[in-house]
Amino acid sequence: MHRRQFLLTTAALAGVTLTNSFSSSQTAPRPTLPDPSPQKLPRWRGFNLLEKFNAARSAKFKEDDFKIIADWGFNFVRLPMSYLCWTPDPADWLKIDDKVLADVDQAIEFGKQYSIHVNLNLHRAPGYCVNPPKEPLDLWKDDAALDACAHHWSHLAERYKGIPRSRVSFDLLNEPPDIPVEQYVHVVTRLVNDIRQQDPDRLVIADGLKTGTSPVPELAPLKIAQSTRGYSPSRISHYHASWVQGSADWPAPTWPLDYTTTDKQGVEHHEHWDKDRLRARQIDPWKKLQELSVGVHVGEWGSHNQTPHEVALAWMADYLDLWKETGWGWSLWNLRGSFGVLDSGRKDVEYESFRGHKLDRKMLELLMRG
Repeated sequence: MHRRQFLLTTAALAGVTLTNSFSSSQTAPRPTLPDPSPQKLPRWRGFNLLEKFNAARSAKFKEDDFKIIADWGFNFVRLPMSYLCWTPDPADWLKIDDKVLADVDQAIEFGKQYSIHVNLNLHRAPGYCVNPPKEPLDLWKDDAALDACAHHWSHLAERYKGIPRSRVSFDLLNEPPDIPVEQYVHVVTRLVNDIRQQDPDRLVIADGLKTGTSPVPELAPLKIAQSTRGYSPSRISHYHASWVQGSADWPAPTWPLDYTTTDKQGVEHHEHWDKDRLRARQIDPWKKLQELSVGVHVGEWGSHNQTPHEVALAWMADYLDLWKETGWGWSLWNLRGSFGVLDSGRKDVEYESFRGHKLDRKMLELLMRG
């Protein structure tokens, strides 16, 4: 879709949205979104919305999600998306169905209406996804995959050119693996250059290496921001998560957390996690990155619903305190679902009925304070 067509489409969407919106959104002005820079990101706080996370369950984004988030006082959504939502055949991964991207257009309009920054992320990009199944080619090694990935980001950059970066940013690739830093820098540099050919002013964010946990100072010359994670230790965040091998054998966690592991040589190692270790492992390395004039945001974090609720809240409170100290924003995985504040399916929570959902009021109040 050309930019003129996009603007006409979004104008029409905005008209429909305003007609159907809640009366409070028509009478109460929303706060102005802060202007970000790669060197200093606002303290965005919000949620991941998963309507385009998996092509098999692709759906339209929900206006009520945006209204709820705004009414609670948050101002950020991250949209982790699979390119297969708009490119159904990976064998023809240069083909893009703009009719599907109209759903993303609408999410951006919801963001405008409710004063929520929208961060677009390729969770599954041509050539890489942290989750199975593997892509047909390797983004980090194959030029054809990199060309395809650059094609998709260039298309998105052209499509949303002219929308202020206070409203929209790009998060390139979700949770790259533990690869040589020069491979990552090569890929990110290509994507950033292709985006800037279409839209020089777009704010670009790159996840850290090692699934988002390790800062990459070598990217600082590109003048982009970076995104970290808040899942450590995994025995808290992913306790008994069905997709994490071995987690079914972990004992019920506490916070602070102590446990013992045995390596391949039969040597036992004692692990202790508390707020001080979170600071040393998850905060201090990224503060050093900030000294290079690189803005930092926590793109994902949270605890799966099998972790005891009070343990999860205590752990979350420590993370929130640390991020508040540093001035970093964050984006909970997710709003609705097993990590979220709505419809999380926890068995040890007394839920509150809220707009057709089951609300974890204790978690929400903790997030609002953080």
